[in-house]
Amino acid sequence: MKNLGVTVNIINYQLSTVNCQLLTVNYQLPKNNMSGYINSDRDESLAAKLLSPLPPKRLIFTYGMNGLSLILSLLAFLPLASILWEIISRGASGLKTEMFYRPLIENGFANAILGTILMVSIGACLSIPVGIITGIFLAEFGKTNKLTRIVRFLNSILTGVPSIVVGMFAYGVIVLITKEFSAIAGGFALSVIMLPVIVLTTEEALKLIPTHQRLASAALGGTKFQTTFRIVTKAAIPGITTGIALAIARASGETAPLIFTALFSQNWSDSLMSPTASLPVLIFNLYNNPDPEVNKLVWTTSIILLSLVLFFSLTSRLLSRKNKLR
Repeated sequence: MKNLGVTVNIINYQLSTVNCQLLTVNYQLPKNNMSGYINSDRDESLAAKLLSPLPPKRLIFTYGMNGLSLILSLLAFLPLASILWEIISRGASGLKTEMFYRPLIENGFANAILGTILMVSIGACLSIPVGIITGIFLAEFGKTNKLTRIVRFLNSILTGVPSIVVGMFAYGVIVLITKEFSAIAGGFALSVIMLPVIVLTTEEALKLIPTHQRLASAALGGTKFQTTFRIVTKAAIPGITTGIALAIARASGETAPLIFTALFSQNWSDSLMSPTASLPVLIFNLYNNPDPEVNKLVWTTSIILLSLVLFFSLTSRLLSRKNKLR
């Protein structure tokens, strides 16, 4: 009987414990519901504030700043629009088909177009491999190296060097040694101008590649060399190509380096080691010519040069946009 009484007491104690727990739960439910009601009220008030119209002062400030931005943008565009209008209005009337296959001596500019493309191509062949390799070294292999700081510092200085100084440098390195003004010397000068742009854009394009791609390649057993050239560089190709297009666009309009290195020629060039015509130098040499026909030829040449630079600039923008979409 005593055991039975003890068992009954234990059961009663457990039942009382369960009742207490039920009371606690019943007490917490209204509290939770109340907090939910409070949160919903806060959300509704926040939504009402977001959807409510702006105060008049804020509207006036917003429209005023938008209008000011539009006016300043139009003012910044006016010089470019005036230059384009001047070039097109003066040169479009003289644009003829035969100019594209006749040299300057026959009232054309085909030799200047070919010379510009030739020297820019030489400069690209010299600067693109060196620039890409240097950019890869700065971004991937030499992050904590003293040589990296030196190379990056020299590259930043080279970016700001005037083009006429580059022309004098190429004159001393190529022309004085070979004793000839040539397309090779002109291409070398343009490569010096293109090099810092390609190095900078390559380094920045590689830095934009997420770190987890490098870690994933290393986890699969890839070496540093394999990760850099098969994964990172491949992913950064759109950005690198954008930098190359920008460098080519800059080099296409340079005049001073070509005056010191390639000089000029009114006819077709005999070889890569002979004076070579180019569009910028043609404009420079004939701009002050009093002959109206020659003056019209200069403005027509300006249209061709502007179209060439615009083509490479738009190409770089499209490649940059493609890189952002990826």
